[in-house]
Amino acid sequence: MLILIVEDESKLANALQQGLQEEGYAAHVELSGEDALKWLERNTPDLVLLDVMLTKRNGISVLREFRRDGFKMPVLLLTALDSVEDRVLGLDAGADDYLVKPFAFPELVARVRALLRRTSSTPQTSLDLGDLHMNLAGRTAARSGSPLELTSREFDLLEYLMVNRGRVVSREMLTRDVWKEMLRYTSLDNVIDVQIARLRRKIDDPFEKKLLHTVRGVGFVLREE
Repeated sequence: MLILIVEDESKLANALQQGLQEEGYAAHVELSGEDALKWLERNTPDLVLLDVMLTKRNGISVLREFRRDGFKMPVLLLTALDSVEDRVLGLDAGADDYLVKPFAFPELVARVRALLRRTSSTPQTSLDLGDLHMNLAGRTAARSGSPLELTSREFDLLEYLMVNRGRVVSREMLTRDVWKEMLRYTSLDNVIDVQIARLRRKIDDPFEKKLLHTVRGVGFVLREE
């Protein structure tokens, strides 16, 4: 997978490039919108990370030109602007998602994976971790061959943790990506903690090997110890 990074802060751009390469992606950096448009004349990335506050030309303007030129790849906006109006402006211009600066790199990677899954021609139909198996098409799950009776919310939560298995996910990530509450002003931390506890009772308590772990002060991770 090739990711185009359009970011005029070279230090941040290089850090993003290095981090994505360590995650197994190919990543190319352009420091301006105009250079990105020229690069796109010869290359086709799978996803674009686009900074909104570019110095030479606003990222929203660049995004609109992307779409006018027929580029269909998903675009994830990186922005320091967090008002409802700014988010709506970016989404209406053709963005598929946005991430507010400063952000945690694991959340960026999770959003990249989510966007790439949406556009994949061969969507994943199952997920496995040790003896835990999820059938995404049938929305069923089992551990050691024993079916798990999950609510719809618990299934969505487990799927998100499975997709990000081995990586810590924060409560903020769960709020945005599982609960889909992008504009909520009251915390969902207590609700998330209750759902995590219920999910842990079902997938871990009956089994010797524990998979769902709390990283104190950070979030949760699904992994084999």
